[in-house]
Amino acid sequence: MTDTNPGDRTVEEIEDDVRTIEDPGKLSDLLSAEEEGKDRKTAKEVIQARIDEVAEDTDVGEATDDTETEGEYEATAEDVESPDEGEATADKKHVRALENGVYRDMWVYCETQGGELLDVSKEMLGKARELMDGYGDDERVVAVLVGDDMEELAEECVSLGANVAVYHDDDRLERFRHKPYAEVVADMARANADWKDYDKPRYFLFPATNNGRDLSAQVQGELDSGLASDCSGLTITDELISNPVKTGEPGEKIEFERILHMQRPDFSGFEYSTILCIDNPDREFHPQGCSVIPGSFDAMAPDGDREGEVVSHDIDLPDDWFRVEVTEWDTLDTGVDLTGREVIVAIGRGIGDDPTEGIELALDLVDAFEDADLGLSRGVVTASYSVEGHVERYVSEERQIGETGQVVAPPLYIAAGISGAIQHKVGMDESDTIIAINTDTDADIRDFSDFFIEGDMFDVLPRLTDAVQAGELDAVVAEDDD
Repeated sequence: MTDTNPGDRTVEEIEDDVRTIEDPGKLSDLLSAEEEGKDRKTAKEVIQARIDEVAEDTDVGEATDDTETEGEYEATAEDVESPDEGEATADKKHVRALENGVYRDMWVYCETQGGELLDVSKEMLGKARELMDGYGDDERVVAVLVGDDMEELAEECVSLGANVAVYHDDDRLERFRHKPYAEVVADMARANADWKDYDKPRYFLFPATNNGRDLSAQVQGELDSGLASDCSGLTITDELISNPVKTGEPGEKIEFERILHMQRPDFSGFEYSTILCIDNPDREFHPQGCSVIPGSFDAMAPDGDREGEVVSHDIDLPDDWFRVEVTEWDTLDTGVDLTGREVIVAIGRGIGDDPTEGIELALDLVDAFEDADLGLSRGVVTASYSVEGHVERYVSEERQIGETGQVVAPPLYIAAGISGAIQHKVGMDESDTIIAINTDTDADIRDFSDFFIEGDMFDVLPRLTDAVQAGELDAVVAEDDD
C-alpha cells in the first residue's frame, strides 16, 4: 500500500488498506503522501485515526501492572472513604468506565433564593418533564435541592413535574457554598439509595446562573463527565456515530440511544452549536449534563394533586468544608427586571456615532409608552462607550438582553441598531412583535423581525416617538416598512 500513490485510491479503499498496516512509520509516510497529493480531509482523517489506533495499542502493550483498568478508580493523594459507605465523596476520583454501568432519569438541580425556587428551576423542571414524557417508559424527573428547610420546596418541585424530589437540609447551607454543595449533589448522584437503583443519572440539568455555573462544573467533574454550558435548546434522539474514537473501529457505525442534544450559541454569535456527550469504548460520560439559560423554556402550571416521592438525603458534612465563614454581607438592589414589560426598546452598537444621544432618543421612546423599559445588546455593555452622566446609569450589564443577559418575550420589542447575533436573538425572539431599525438591509435581525425599517436609528426613533404619542405607530411602521 505504501508503495502506491494514495491519490490513486478512493477514501474507502484507503480505509480498508490502512487496517492491515501496523507500522507507524509507513502510516506517517502515507499521510505525508496524501498531504502532498490530493490533500483530502477525509482521507487524512482515516489515516490519522489509524495512526492513533496503532499508537494506543502500543501503549497498552507496554503498560505495567499499575495501568488503569476498566472500572478501577485512580484516587488523588488525598484518600477518602468510599461514597458507597455513605461517607464524604472524594475530592476527585477519575473512573475510566463502569463495567455494565446503569444510568437512568433526568436530574434537575433546582436553585433557590430567599426560600423560593428560581424561575429557571421551574422552567428546567417543565422541560425535563416534556423530555421524559417522550420516553414512554419509567424514566423519571428527579429534582435536587440543597439548603436549609427545603422539604416544602421539594414538594413544590413535585407539583411542577418531578417524580422524585431529593433534598439535603443543613442550616449551614442556607447560602450557597461551593465545596459542600458540590459534594452533597455529587454524593446524591453516586450513592446507593432505596429510591435509586442505578449507578448515576443519565442526564443532569443545572441553571446557567452564577451559582449554577459554579456548581455544574464542579459536580460534573466529580462525576467524571462533561458539561455543555449556557444552552437554550434540548432534544433527545438516537444518534448514528462513525467517529472511531466513539465506535472503537474506523469505518464502523454505531447507533447510540437517547443522546441529549444540547444547543447553544457558538462563539461567533451567529450560529448554534449542538453538543453531544457520548461514551468512548473504554470511557463513560454520564451524566450527560448542561447548564440552561434562564427563560429558555416554559414552566409547567403547578398541579397540587400530582403525586411524587420526596426524599431526605443524609451525609455527614465535615467541618473542614466550612472553614471559610461568611460573617456579614450586603443585600444588593433588586436590579432591573425587564421580563414583565409590555414594551422593550433595545439599542445596540448603532448608537456608536453619538452614544449619549442614542440613549436619550431610546429613553424618549420608552417614556412614550405606558409600560416600557430600555434594553441593551451585549455590544453596548462591552464597548465602554463614553457617555454623559445623566445617561450613564442606563449603561449597565443588568439591562443586557441575550444569552448572558435577560431573556424577554414582551408583546412589542423594538431593536434599534442591533445586528441580530444569535447571542442576542435567544434573549428576545419569542417576543410577539419585533420591529428592527437598521441601516444594513442584510443584518441578521431582518430574518426574524416582523417589521424591518431601513434607516438610521437617530432619524427613525424620534419619528416613532412622535407616532406613539399621537397614537399613530401602526401607520408609521407601515409607511417605513414599505
